Amino acid sequence: MSDVTRAQKRGRPARTWRLNVAERAALWWSRRHGHAPPTSDTDARPPSGEAQAGPSDVPAGVAGASALWRMRTTVKDTPGSLAALCTALADHRVDILSLQTHPLGEDIVDEFLLRAPGALAAREIARAVERAGGNGTWIERADAHDLVDAPTRVLDLATRTALDAAELPLALRQLLGRCTIRQLPAAGPGRTQSGVPVEGVLEETVMRLRAPEGGVITVERPYLPFTPTEFARARALVELDARLGPRVPDGQDVLTLPEGNDITVRRADTGDLEAAKAMHERCSARTLGMRYHGPVGDADRYLNHLLSPRYGRTLAVQTRSGRIVGLGHLLWDGDETEVALLVEDQWQRRGIGGELLRRLVAMAVEAGCASVYAVTQSSNTGMVAAMRGLGLPLDYQIEEGTLVITARLDDTGAQATPLARFEEPIVRD
Repeated sequence: MSDVTRAQKRGRPARTWRLNVAERAALWWSRRHGHAPPTSDTDARPPSGEAQAGPSDVPAGVAGASALWRMRTTVKDTPGSLAALCTALADHRVDILSLQTHPLGEDIVDEFLLRAPGALAAREIARAVERAGGNGTWIERADAHDLVDAPTRVLDLATRTALDAAELPLALRQLLGRCTIRQLPAAGPGRTQSGVPVEGVLEETVMRLRAPEGGVITVERPYLPFTPTEFARARALVELDARLGPRVPDGQDVLTLPEGNDITVRRADTGDLEAAKAMHERCSARTLGMRYHGPVGDADRYLNHLLSPRYGRTLAVQTRSGRIVGLGHLLWDGDETEVALLVEDQWQRRGIGGELLRRLVAMAVEAGCASVYAVTQSSNTGMVAAMRGLGLPLDYQIEEGTLVITARLDDTGAQATPLARFEEPIVRD
């Protein structure tokens, strides 16, 4: 998918698709900055200067039940500050399930997992914490996955990263919460890119880390600044990945097509580059044009990127003779996930594309992705049929012959959006 196509999908100019985060001025941690961006013209501080509860504070249907919340607040690193917070929460019958601390010199960020009465609004919890000495309070709904304690969660992410290089961006996202992760390749001809020191760079809501094979990994979370503790954890994961080098998990499935031919489906990486190029040579110009949306002669230059586990996961379909006849890609595109398919002409219409797509979607679900999208041409009936065959809710967007099909993997609704922004506190449901 080209930069121009990606930019069109997002409705903004192509040159701004991957913003030059590295050129942003350093914005260090400061409680003067709110933790969430304004979301509308009504996002203003009320006349009283105090946060007000709204209908979105109490999720529908849970008034008589308990609710899980994740909360952060900043307090002075003095004796009794944490005790004051705990007392305030106890007065509202809020149970503290876990606590992490993030030192910031004279201040400290306390991160809580809370169980509260279902009828208790987020704003009430936040105001109680503010009155007890908390500053810059941020709160949002949590779920059962947050009940896993932090050391166990970090060890699990480290294990997954050690087994599969493609897990690194997913592990970072699960470690840091909702954030956008991009990897830019190393500087080369025609590309300028700011250098990043070995120890990385932390700029409030942005962290930049050296990618193991060169280039820069950029992590951005506009609604909540990163703490030095989070920065150290992220850097440790990247260092683990760098020490282990390129790796793809073993394993393959042998499937029998309706006409009786056996094919093998397995993970692929850059070691399959030559075999993938050979498949390109056997594909028609029409098939390559449907896949890459650009000059057919440029198709090969995409392969090294597509096969790299740094940018996603690739499945290869292989015949008994070892020839690759199909490729399916699951690509980490910032905070979105793209699926793409290429099947050699003489192997089309045998169910290979649908099989690849189902497996890619299963990987996306396992990775916790809310949706996947495919970019194709409106005349590509095969890709449209494969997406429809998933049996998932689909959204269609077409512009100048380019069709973007988005499949929603979690139909419970979009992720929560920020509530109105006030100076203190910030709440997210």
